Amino acid sequence: MAALARHTLYRLTLSGNAPRELAVALPIRWPGDAKRGAAIVAGELRLSGETVQLPADYAAPAAAPADWLSEYHRFAWLADLAALGGAEARSVGRAAVAAWIRQHSDWHPLIWRADILGTRLVAWVTQSEAFLDDADALRDAALASIARQLRHLARVAAFEEVGAARLQALKGLVLASIALDASERRIAKALNALDHELRAQILPDGGHVERSPAVQLSVLRDLVDIRTALRAAHIVVPDSLQHAIDRMAPMLRLFRHGDGRLAQFNDTAEEYGALADLVLTRAEVRGKSAASAPYSGFQRLQGGKTLVIVDTGAPPPHGFDGHAHAGTLSFEMSHGRERLIVNCGAYSGANPQWRRAARNTAAHSTLIVADTNSAEILADGTIGRRPVVVPVDRVEEDGSQWVATSHNGYGQSFALTHSRQLFLAADGDDLRGEDSLTGRAGEGFAIRFHLHPTVQVSLVQDGSAALLRLPSGIGFRLRAEGAQIGLGESVYLGSGDIRKTQQVVLAGHVGTQGATVRWAIRREAKKAPDAVRSASLMPDS
Repeated sequence: MAALARHTLYRLTLSGNAPRELAVALPIRWPGDAKRGAAIVAGELRLSGETVQLPADYAAPAAAPADWLSEYHRFAWLADLAALGGAEARSVGRAAVAAWIRQHSDWHPLIWRADILGTRLVAWVTQSEAFLDDADALRDAALASIARQLRHLARVAAFEEVGAARLQALKGLVLASIALDASERRIAKALNALDHELRAQILPDGGHVERSPAVQLSVLRDLVDIRTALRAAHIVVPDSLQHAIDRMAPMLRLFRHGDGRLAQFNDTAEEYGALADLVLTRAEVRGKSAASAPYSGFQRLQGGKTLVIVDTGAPPPHGFDGHAHAGTLSFEMSHGRERLIVNCGAYSGANPQWRRAARNTAAHSTLIVADTNSAEILADGTIGRRPVVVPVDRVEEDGSQWVATSHNGYGQSFALTHSRQLFLAADGDDLRGEDSLTGRAGEGFAIRFHLHPTVQVSLVQDGSAALLRLPSGIGFRLRAEGAQIGLGESVYLGSGDIRKTQQVVLAGHVGTQGATVRWAIRREAKKAPDAVRSASLMPDS
């Protein structure tokens, strides 16, 4: 398609009649950030972790980073200008749309890519009231451009991209077609393509095939918007769309900690708390979070105020693994609204080394063998060698929960299998774990517990345990058998910046009988006793 789209004759096929107005006003508004809007008015636009100075006409600087340009050409940032409001913000938005129409009326491999184009059309048709007058030259040009872009999108939306990006393209196709009063046949064709993708991408437990909490949130938001547009146009909502929303909402709740923000698996940062609230409200799906997601590969253990979320799945299939981290069997732990054990999170910026580091096994709260990733991250960002078999058993009794899982990601490189058992007591004050390696002897390993930056940590009991103190003053004591305990430096990327933090590390070597490390994280009493309880670190199974 790219070779055809580059041809001069292809431009002629995009021409046609332009509408004089939008046929349907789409009631789809998501809150923007007024502070970001003010920065845009001042000539600075921060996208993908990079701040770029805009030229006087607010067009995209050609020399900007590729990730930044990708986000700029989506125009989702128009919501920030709308949130700021006022004549100046409106003028900036109009100038940016006008500059885009002047400079990018013809196909471009990035700017006209299906997911970017689809998101841009959604921004333009849903923000038209804020930035386009009822009758002026810019409105006429924008409507003509929307029609031109839509003709191309109708040809490529169903096949050009994969995964969540294809759903973004199809969302743009559906919403723009409704806004421009496309024929029933064209809208039905787009909905048929959407139905096909929902069957392929939404797993039976409601998880998205890419296994990313951030993608889960984004896709659910897209599906809710499509449903809203169909309702506004008095078009029957397909059962497949409604069923997907009904399944995805409980799964999104599984990924949320007590602070309402997302767990940091597979390219996800902790942010999005307020957005997740709004998406779940608009999804109109009541109920609790899912506890077990066997198809998506996640488990949620909750007792008292303590919450543990565990990655118990293999990386997503090829083609859907661009967001995948090498974090199989990693977990996060929070108490109330405070995070205790975390993964390092997702890097947002232009430095490829930081992005790769955030995806490494060492950046996750799990076991790593010989400083080697449990899944191979290839140069193109996809996953090569990977865990294939990740069995999971879950038992619940009297409020206590026990999960046993394992993976073979180290089988090819080291002839080793990593098994992890986790037990959370009903009151949430006692988390016990057991990590074991079976197979060839000789390799070193480390079990990492990355700490949230707000957690204070110190070695106690002559270095045989670590005391973890939350900002509220609540303390947890981590102790272990079968490995040497120590502290190390770490980084935290979950809040959008690179923040220094610490980690607890259990280090050891695989012996002829393998290796087994038992550990426990127990809440401290108000007055902690000097003696350490001698109870077993793991319950009887």
